[in-house]
Amino acid sequence: MALWITDECINCDVCEPECPNDAISLGELIYEIDPGRCTECVGHFDEPQCVQVCPVSCIPVNPAHVETPAQLLAKFVRLHPDRSPAPATTAAAAAEPASVPPAATAPFGADRSRAPVAPTVPSGPGGKSPSTPPSAAPARS
Repeated sequence: MALWITDECINCDVCEPECPNDAISLGELIYEIDPGRCTECVGHFDEPQCVQVCPVSCIPVNPAHVETPAQLLAKFVRLHPDRSPAPATTAAAAAEPASVPPAATAPFGADRSRAPVAPTVPSGPGGKSPSTPPSAAPARS
């Protein structure tokens, strides 16, 4: 599964330089993760580095982009054809049973503590999403 950054992001800028795949960039309002480039650091590290450094824990697994460790490793190989994956990450991908459906696979090896979280958009004043640009908000009388 790729990761995603929720609207709880405070734009602290610590996650972007930690991503070895250049999957994190500043979006219109908050940082965003490109699921086509996110490998959850498989091939690089044992744990996603953005999750490790995020001070507000706003980087859960993206339930819209379910991938097994083997699929994440294949994405690493596609993104970095000239590099060899880190040994610890290849062992985790190789140990994955082929018959396990992607939704049942733990996102970070055997640790199931970070279950997928459905995206939510909290309502701000007047029922508007906090991500609604000020120019789109209704005028106050």
